[in-house]
Amino acid sequence: MSYELKALIASRELLDVVAAEVPVARVAGLEQKLALIPMTDLLFDTVTEHGGALQPGFASFPGGFGRRMAAWSKAGPIGYVEADFFGGEGTQHAAVWFDAKVVLGPLASVTGQPFPAEGSPISQALRRVGAQHTHGQDEFEAVGLGRHRRLVDWCSG
Repeated sequence: MSYELKALIASRELLDVVAAEVPVARVAGLEQKLALIPMTDLLFDTVTEHGGALQPGFASFPGGFGRRMAAWSKAGPIGYVEADFFGGEGTQHAAVWFDAKVVLGPLASVTGQPFPAEGSPISQALRRVGAQHTHGQDEFEAVGLGRHRRLVDWCSG
């Protein structure tokens, strides 16, 4: 079974501001007053800066997009996460910006590597943007990131 996610994650309020600035962005609600914006091909093309350097540590991060993440992070923490799994093999990447700078990551994990005591890259990023784990669930499960397994399914909100 596969799982794919490429998304910005932050408070719903912050991502509503992002979507107002970038009209092709679609906000999907999560638990714990968080939301995500899926990094669709259209959004990727819209926010990629010509000649912008790719963000190291990610498989699919628009060139020059770090500047936008830094600007939006002045209003609160905002993360970018990627997960790509198929047949039990895959990767996770995550970073968080706050107050115009990267405060976490970029972090990466590949199947077979044990997670550090702090948890998976995505769970660490979720904590930085305000998620809390619940009894028997990590932050990933607690905010509802398992609701959809394909990026396109997040696009309907």
